Amino acid sequence: MADNLLSAMVQVFAPLSLMTIGGGQGVVAEIHRQVVDVHHWLTETQFLDDFAISRLAPGPGSLLVTLIGWHIAGVLGAIVATLSIFGPTALLIYAVAHVWSRYRGARLLIALEAGLRPVAAGLVLAAVWVLMLALKGGWIAEGVALASTAALMATRINPLILIACGAALFVGLSQVGAL
Repeated sequence: MADNLLSAMVQVFAPLSLMTIGGGQGVVAEIHRQVVDVHHWLTETQFLDDFAISRLAPGPGSLLVTLIGWHIAGVLGAIVATLSIFGPTALLIYAVAHVWSRYRGARLLIALEAGLRPVAAGLVLAAVWVLMLALKGGWIAEGVALASTAALMATRINPLILIACGAALFVGLSQVGAL
């Protein structure tokens, strides 16, 4: 059973590794779908808890997968999930970096970069949408999530400032009895 679970984790996370255009946050929507809806490895609440912890911890956002692996299969699950999400991309990037440096400034590479930007933005927005659907905080939480997303996409504001502002808003609203 454990081997089947670890194998299933590789089958889910390795292909997702190759879709992490724009960073690990680009595949959060599909990770959620696979982990919660398809395989039922985590509940909605467990996924949101792991997502929150992965965002607060230092390191790449893809560490969400490490937490998921640990949550469902212990230390070995964390190792397998981590290698599955980082391994294929690391090998691909090594090959791409060689080609990229050799043909630097080529029109095809410039066009490819320009074409991947909206793809990355769309993947990030899909992740925001999935997380918003999972929120349990009502319209206020959804409003804070939308405002934070808009601020992050439109500016270079430090995300910690947005977290502090959101927390202050919720604390203030709970103090006046609005929550």
